[in-house]
Amino acid sequence: MALTASLVIINYTYGIEERIANFSSPWSSLLGFYFLFAFVFIGSYLIQSFIKRTALPADKFFHFLLLITPLMFAAKMSFDFLPSSVMQYLSFPSINYWVTVLHWPVIAALMFLAILLIWKLGKYERPVFGMGRSYSSIFPYLLLLACMIPLLAIAASDEGFQQAYPRIKRIAYIYSIVKDPLLFELLYELAYGSDFFTIELFFRGFMVLAFARYVGMDAILPMAAFYCTIHFGKPLPECITSFFGGLILGAVVVHTRSIWGGLIIHLGIAWLMELAGWIA
Repeated sequence: MALTASLVIINYTYGIEERIANFSSPWSSLLGFYFLFAFVFIGSYLIQSFIKRTALPADKFFHFLLLITPLMFAAKMSFDFLPSSVMQYLSFPSINYWVTVLHWPVIAALMFLAILLIWKLGKYERPVFGMGRSYSSIFPYLLLLACMIPLLAIAASDEGFQQAYPRIKRIAYIYSIVKDPLLFELLYELAYGSDFFTIELFFRGFMVLAFARYVGMDAILPMAAFYCTIHFGKPLPECITSFFGGLILGAVVVHTRSIWGGLIIHLGIAWLMELAGWIA
């Protein structure tokens, strides 16, 4: 937690995430994000091991997971995986819209395939990292979501929040070329929602359940620290609360062995933030 707090202070003082994102080439960004993510993720495991006076697992596949995990998300942050050949037949501003809308589902599909490959290499049991199990009731998740509404109402008054949300304002240029923008707005929000499937699959399904095989509950804290760093470009309150949200959702996944409850919460918060930003 001290490591994460220190990085948050440094980032919002010197703009680590912004500097890495603005590197001249995606390969430079990949390297920058990899070192940032690896530092906090592997560092968390080392600190946790030192404090608890336990050795990290000696299993080679565990070490492979430690190294490949930051690389996977660094690639997500650095590259545009949409083939230019698909986009070349569209004209501005429609090409901007479709690049934005298709980006998230493409990333979700690629991340799923990558995790599926790792699942097979690691010879994990089914289902694939929490995707096949169901929850007995959605009420606890809806209750947690309801508890977030007052906090979101407070956050919506923040200037930084209003500048960042609603995300849908990024496609305002589409209004000049379509008569009825509602369908395009709904499609955008659905595509935006697919990114949260990617997040839950990666951070809770993969980073918790894959590592829990080796370290049990100790997989939660390094995941939450890593999860916090991907919010470095967001408003500060959102970044801070993401750490504690990661802890809660990580605990939910460990006990339920399912990512679907966490996805309900995460999607609900994301779309409520869109609504709060629009109202504000």
